[in-house]
Amino acid sequence: MKNFYIAALLLLSISSSFSQTDKKDYSEAFKLVEVWLDAQKDFDNLPSLTAIVIEDQDVLWSGAFGLSYVEKQIKAEPSTRCSICSISKLFTSVAVMKLYDEGKLRLDDKVSDLLPAYKVEQQYPESGPITVRTLLTHSSGLPREAAYPYWTGPDFPFPTKAQIDSKLSEQETLYPASTYFQYSNLGFTLLGEIVEERSGMPYDEYVEQNILIPLGLTNTQTTLPEQLYGNELAVGYSAISRQGKREQVNFFQASGITPAAGFSSNVLDLGKFASWQFRLRDTTVTEILKPSTLKYMQNIHWINPKWGTTWAWGLGFIISKGTNGNTWVGHNGICPGYKTTLNIDLDSKRAYSVMINANGVNPEKYVNGIDGIIKNVSKAQPATDKATQKKLSEFIGYYSPLPWSSEVYISTWNGKLVSLGLPSEKPGSAMTFYKHIQGDTFRRIRDNKELGETLTFIRDTNGTITKYKSHGNYAQKLER
Repeated sequence: MKNFYIAALLLLSISSSFSQTDKKDYSEAFKLVEVWLDAQKDFDNLPSLTAIVIEDQDVLWSGAFGLSYVEKQIKAEPSTRCSICSISKLFTSVAVMKLYDEGKLRLDDKVSDLLPAYKVEQQYPESGPITVRTLLTHSSGLPREAAYPYWTGPDFPFPTKAQIDSKLSEQETLYPASTYFQYSNLGFTLLGEIVEERSGMPYDEYVEQNILIPLGLTNTQTTLPEQLYGNELAVGYSAISRQGKREQVNFFQASGITPAAGFSSNVLDLGKFASWQFRLRDTTVTEILKPSTLKYMQNIHWINPKWGTTWAWGLGFIISKGTNGNTWVGHNGICPGYKTTLNIDLDSKRAYSVMINANGVNPEKYVNGIDGIIKNVSKAQPATDKATQKKLSEFIGYYSPLPWSSEVYISTWNGKLVSLGLPSEKPGSAMTFYKHIQGDTFRRIRDNKELGETLTFIRDTNGTITKYKSHGNYAQKLER
C-alpha cells in the first residue's frame, strides 16, 4: 500500500511538472497581434475592430481598436456591441434543436405541416418536401429573401412577421428541394416562426429564456438596443467610396427577419457562446441541448453536389476545413454597417470572434491573421532571462522601409527578435525571426534553422537606436 501511494505521488508530480512546462506563453504573440490589428485598422480604413480568442473555457485575449462612433470620437472596447446579423441563425438553430430534443418537432417535418401561414408555391412537381432540415441547411430551394427590399438603403424597410406571411403566397421556390444550395434568410425567418408555433411562446421570449439567460449572455439581444446606439452599441458605416470615405449608415431593426439577422452582441458574449459549445461537446450532461445534438448539428449535412466548395453546412453551422486540417464551425454576419464572424476550431478547442462596424471588409481575414500569429508559439520553451529580455527590448519598435513598403515592426519572441511588415494579409507566414549574435547584430533564422543574412541596428552618439541595416540598406526607426 505504501508503495502505491509513493507511485501515485510520483505520477502526480510528473503530471504537474509536465503540464507546467507544456503550457504555452502567448504574451509576446498577442503583443504582435495587437500591433498587427492596430495597423490593419488604419491601413484598411476601419472605424473600429473588436476581437477575442477563446481556448476552451478561458479567454486567452480580447482587444479593441479604433472608434465605435467616429463623429463623437468614442473608443471601441471589447464590450462594444454590434449587429451580428446572420450569426443570429446559430441561436435560431439552437432554439429549433432544443424543441427537437424535447420531441416537439422532427427534422423531416414538412414546413407546410408546421406553419399555417406557409403558402409558398412549389413550382417543381418532382420536388421532395421542404422540411425543417432543408431550412437549416439552406437546401430547401426557397428564395433568398422575403418579398420586401429590406437590404436597400438608406432606411432598410424590414417587414414585420405579418407582412412577411401576407406575401408568402406571392413567392415561389427557386429550385426543387434538396437539389442546390441557396442561402435563404426567408428560410431562417420561417424557422423562427416554427419556434413560436411549437413552443407556444414569442420567438424573442423563447430565445431569451432558454438560451441567453441560461448562458449568461447579458450583452446579447434579439434586437439592436436603440437606447445604447452610439455608446455601448457601435454606429455602423458603409463600404469605402472612391473618395476613400465611409458614410454613417442609418439605424435599423430587422423586425420580422430577426431569426435570420436581427441579433446584437459583443465578442465577449460570443466567446461565452463558443465556450458553451466546447463544454457541451466534452460532457454527457444536457445543457440547453443534449451533447449528441450539438455534435449532430456540427456534422456535415449538406455539401455542394459538384464538390466545388471548401465548406459545407451542418444544421445552421457553416463547416470548413482549416489550413491545419482541423474542422472549423461557425457563422459570419453582414448587416447595414456591420461585418462580424464567429469561428470555432473544434480540434484545438480554440475560438475567435471579430466584429467590425463597417461594410466592405472581411472579418475572417483578421481571424486567420490572429490564428496565424499564435500558431508560431511553441510549447515548453525555456523562459528568456531578464537580462536578455531587457537587452532585446531596446530593439522593439516601428521602422520605415519607404518607399518599398509601409512599415516594419520589430519585437521580441522567445529570446529572439521577430519582424513583421505592415500591413500584412497573412502575418503568420510574414513573420521573420532573428538570432542574437553579438552586440547589435542578429542573423535571420531560415526555415531549416540555418542562419541567413545579417540584421544590424545603428545607434546615435547617445546610444539610442535610430535605424537598422539589412542587405546593405537602412530603415529609419519611427517615433510612436
